[in-house]
Amino acid sequence: QVQLVESGGGLVQDGGSLRLSCAASGRAFSNYAMGWFRQAPGKEREFVAAINWSGGMVFSGESVKGRFTISRDNAKNTVNLQMNSLKPEDTAVYYCAARRDGNASSRRVAYDYWGQGTQVTVSS
Repeated sequence: QVQLVESGGGLVQDGGSLRLSCAASGRAFSNYAMGWFRQAPGKEREFVAAINWSGGMVFSGESVKGRFTISRDNAKNTVNLQMNSLKPEDTAVYYCAARRDGNASSRRVAYDYWGQGTQVTVSS
């Protein structure tokens, strides 16, 4: 069992930056792929970025490409999402997810564990 706790959300102005963190419990963290998803009111949960077990493979969704960067620290059991050049349309609850299979995926159903989410609001 893995527990995930997100932090770092908040209110930021258009063009600003935020750094989200996800702390994971459990010894097997370094074997898991990790992902970030987001969900805006009235919309489906959307893929943001993913990273494989070693950190050697990362990819992100088209809407955030070039602005958001995912990284992980297996020694600290954490995964981070650096978000730059934020836009009002980035406003959503951001969720961290873990996948027992160490290969990263953009598919929501591929992930086995989810955090509770952290709110990100970008004001115009």
